[in-house]
Amino acid sequence: PDYPKPEEEKTALRKVIREANADILAVQEIGTLPYLEELRQDLRAEGLDYPYLHHLEAADEERHIAVLSKIPIAEERSVDLLFFNYFGEKEAVKRGLIELVFDTNDHRWSLFVVHLKSRYSDRRDDPESEQRRVGEARAVRNLILKRYPAPGDSLFLIAGDLNDTRASRTVASLLKRGKTGISVDVPALNPWGQTWTYHYQKEEVYSRSDYFLASPGMLPLVRPGSGVIIECDAAPVASDHRLVAINLE
Repeated sequence: PDYPKPEEEKTALRKVIREANADILAVQEIGTLPYLEELRQDLRAEGLDYPYLHHLEAADEERHIAVLSKIPIAEERSVDLLFFNYFGEKEAVKRGLIELVFDTNDHRWSLFVVHLKSRYSDRRDDPESEQRRVGEARAVRNLILKRYPAPGDSLFLIAGDLNDTRASRTVASLLKRGKTGISVDVPALNPWGQTWTYHYQKEEVYSRSDYFLASPGMLPLVRPGSGVIIECDAAPVASDHRLVAINLE
């Protein structure tokens, strides 16, 4: 029962999720589908029901991305194998790319969910896997632009763990390509006015890793000042990441 996540941590995680009470919940680093089903069933038993789900199996056999939703999913357009060039070889975006389309209040919009490569690297020529992560981000960006070549007139959100800081090439790749503005960073704050979402305990480092990026067309539908980083007594027990939430009009 304590594998791969102890019961105490799972209980704390569900408390954080209930605190957010999101209509749509984007999940990173979940296991295979039975683990997502376990989370959904346990949340339902505690009064939070997500009748709709989407789970993506991609190149990474252990870590997956998923969505739980109270709102029906109008269309599923996820990509499990998305490739980019890495040191002359074709490499896959490890967790793939979720795209779900929702119809809400006469708006049809897409939610993209990502979990980019961590900073762990087994290559000396790619310290902290920066080149790999940038390659993943650009592959994701290129597909989004293929789907939505005019972001200023398009409604989409990019959400997830980018495993990099705001000033990085990784994040920059998802904000702009050449003169084309792809998305705008949606700010979020914890109760103390801080923006960090990830705590690396080994080195006592606090940084931002988790983002909502809105297309320029979507930005007016993001409620101003609604971005929050959920902080409560359960949050440090639940995960080394913090849950980030925004409200849409």
